[in-house]
Amino acid sequence: MRAPSEVRASRGGAAQVVIGLEVLEGYHVNSHTPADPYLIPLRLTWKPGPAEPVEILYPEPKLEKFAFAAKPVSVFTGKFAITTRFRIPATAPLGPAALSGRLRYQACTDSTCLPPRTAEVRVPLNIQP
Repeated sequence: MRAPSEVRASRGGAAQVVIGLEVLEGYHVNSHTPADPYLIPLRLTWKPGPAEPVEILYPEPKLEKFAFAAKPVSVFTGKFAITTRFRIPATAPLGPAALSGRLRYQACTDSTCLPPRTAEVRVPLNIQP
């Protein structure tokens, strides 16, 4: 996971955060919209803070066929990014702050899944007038 080193935004404006992700070769993670309820989706969530998440944009998933599933599975592989658009309130405190979130995922091969994990996400935010 690669988060930006800092995001600058203005009070009453907007900000965009792009989280770069890379799944090791031979593995996949379920997309944010898995076809079966037993599959654990990739999910980025943000904690309340100095900016309000307005929209989380995931890339287009790939449909891949695996022996464990009767139908193709919606997955992400290789390098991809998740983009979040934030609204900065007009009353947001000026200066340094941070956006905090969590990325939940489960990495799998074509035959085995690792236990689900949650990674902490922290992005420094500098709010300007």
